[in-house]
Amino acid sequence: MSYFSGEYESKLDAKGRLILPSRLKANLPVASGNNIVITRGFETCLVLYSELEWKKIFSKVAGLNEFNEEYRNFQRNFFRGMTEAELDGNGRFLLPKSMLKYAQIESEAILVGLGNRIEIWNAELYDQFLIKDQKEFSRLAEKYLGDPKE
Repeated sequence: MSYFSGEYESKLDAKGRLILPSRLKANLPVASGNNIVITRGFETCLVLYSELEWKKIFSKVAGLNEFNEEYRNFQRNFFRGMTEAELDGNGRFLLPKSMLKYAQIESEAILVGLGNRIEIWNAELYDQFLIKDQKEFSRLAEKYLGDPKE
């Protein structure tokens, strides 16, 4: 499994390409090669997956019952913004204009490693989703990571 972590700043070049920081690129699974998949996030961001990780997610979503209207609607919305990309020799990848518009990314982006995926954010929007209150962050850590026996 790939493991991505950390925050990185990246600038779009004139062709709409971002450079995948070397620390993130180094954690792409060898079996994926330079192939990545980019989707629209549930929040106003983009989500980058290695090809291997994407296959797991694809199987789950594609495996939903097509005769269920709610599942079909979810599949339609989930898959509509997906694009495959290949990293060039410099670690750059092209972001389609529709995806840049969706994530409100114009010239700079923040890439955030989140374990099995990387989120790509407009810096201002990303800041709005961060927890500012350290006590709230501590409460959530205890809730989700604390000892369930206590």
